[in-house]
Amino acid sequence: MRPLTILFAPESAYGPTNNCVGIGDVLRRRGHRVVFAAEASWKGRLTPFGFEEELIDLAPPPERPQEAGQFWKDFIRDTAPEFRKPTIEQLGTWVRPVWEELVSGARYCEPRLKDIVDRVRPDVIVEDNVVCFPALTTAGVPFVRIVSCNPLEMKGEHVPPPFSGYPAADRTGWADFRAEYDRTHRDVWSAFNTWVVEQGARPLPELEFIHEGDLNLYVCPEIADYTEARPLGPTWHRLDSSVRETDEEFSLPEQLAEPPGGTGDSALIYFSLGSLGSADVDLMRRVIAALARTPHRYIVSKGPLHDRIELPPTMWGAEFLPQTRILPLVDLVITHGGNNTTTECFHSASP
Repeated sequence: MRPLTILFAPESAYGPTNNCVGIGDVLRRRGHRVVFAAEASWKGRLTPFGFEEELIDLAPPPERPQEAGQFWKDFIRDTAPEFRKPTIEQLGTWVRPVWEELVSGARYCEPRLKDIVDRVRPDVIVEDNVVCFPALTTAGVPFVRIVSCNPLEMKGEHVPPPFSGYPAADRTGWADFRAEYDRTHRDVWSAFNTWVVEQGARPLPELEFIHEGDLNLYVCPEIADYTEARPLGPTWHRLDSSVRETDEEFSLPEQLAEPPGGTGDSALIYFSLGSLGSADVDLMRRVIAALARTPHRYIVSKGPLHDRIELPPTMWGAEFLPQTRILPLVDLVITHGGNNTTTECFHSASP
């Protein structure tokens, strides 16, 4: 095999980017050239892994440099009160604004992405995102879509609608939720679809904001998959887990070591709401206060607003943690249910 040039375009959040880092690291070690079209706040964070960086802006650049993925951290922080509403009420006031921001970013960076594709001349383009960037699908090379965010992105009549949180075994409310999604999103989708076609790409599927690829990979453990409820076509392939090996080593902090003569009743627990969920500081504080009343020890992923989150003596944490190294060490994981964290728990057999 000749070495290939593979262009990755992940969403500017830690979950999709870390997933692409893991896959890209395997490809790099096999001798391929790996290039990341990354949002500008990731500058300098991907080259240490041996990747090339091509930076893009999704909006006019800020006056001062931002932390990686800062836009979405700020967005979650400012809209956190929306999460207190029933999910069907969030469709117009939270889910739609998210799509509008994503669509705006795709429109803004299209010229820059076209320039990157022309210069890098990739053999394969890989996108781990939820919105279409026409430059990635009109380059005349195989396009690979990765779904690492939510296995319900692959919709089906017999699975709950995405964003609903509704149970799979009870269809109450499914039809109403889908109708409300249509009502609140059709005009946004229609305008975006028109623009996508104007850029030379094929039309988007009905009410979908991204195309299928020539190859489609999705991250979901087989035991938790919806295989029978929503069969997929031959271009779709499941990755039971996609766990990067690029995290640094981790040693348990001394303060969390079980005290000599302990009864063994103090479990070691990892708590994470992800890089976006942890931006909801009030929620973080409430959960931490509840956990502090237990006899257990905790490793806490504090997230982007770490300086506003204080931990009691039974807890230790930091803004960033090497999660894949920590999970095999703990007795239990408490998580927001993000797809990467969930599949990593399955991978490491962490309850």
